[in-house]
Amino acid sequence: MTPQAAARRSREIAELAPVIPVLVLEDARDARPLAEALVKGGLPVLEVTLRTEAALDVIAEMAQVPGGVVGAGTLLTADDVAAAVKAGATFGVSPGATDYLLDACETEELPLLPGSATATEAMVLLERGYTMQKFFPAEAAGGAAALKAIGAPLPQISFCPTGGIDLAKAPSYLSLPNTVCVGGSWVAPKAMIAAGDWDGITALAAEAAALPR
Repeated sequence: MTPQAAARRSREIAELAPVIPVLVLEDARDARPLAEALVKGGLPVLEVTLRTEAALDVIAEMAQVPGGVVGAGTLLTADDVAAAVKAGATFGVSPGATDYLLDACETEELPLLPGSATATEAMVLLERGYTMQKFFPAEAAGGAAALKAIGAPLPQISFCPTGGIDLAKAPSYLSLPNTVCVGGSWVAPKAMIAAGDWDGITALAAEAAALPR
């Protein structure tokens, strides 16, 4: 997969909903009901971060949920990419980007949202063909004001900002012309997952899915 094709597919995925849930699950038994709750609420794109031992099993379970588009987050190595694809991930997300990681995703034909936090990083990715990127860590890197400033000289790049964003902060990003969607964990609180409050999570998802952009 070429970087240009990866960027096109990443944008298509990003356009499916205004929010991509960023999910950290310790128990794969929660995977299917959580995915079903989020999809029911209008958030079909699900990013499962590779931060727990259960993550690959979670991806495998969520990949079977009708209507879901499941990806792997926190991709750092070629082994991560290969394992994510084998588990059923259909897109990837990384906190930053290296040639090694980009090569691996292109070889595995896995569309990637590569992370960038500065104009220089964004330009390096743009040179390679990645016109759809992840702005991370969004709030720590200056928030919506910083992303707006980066967008002025680089209008050909679109972003999915992630990191420290919640329901109150999301609109300031979604109002920007260079923001397609945002990533956030607030739609799947750990307490609700632990309690099995799937209806509550569906309600949070519906609230997020209704955000204007």
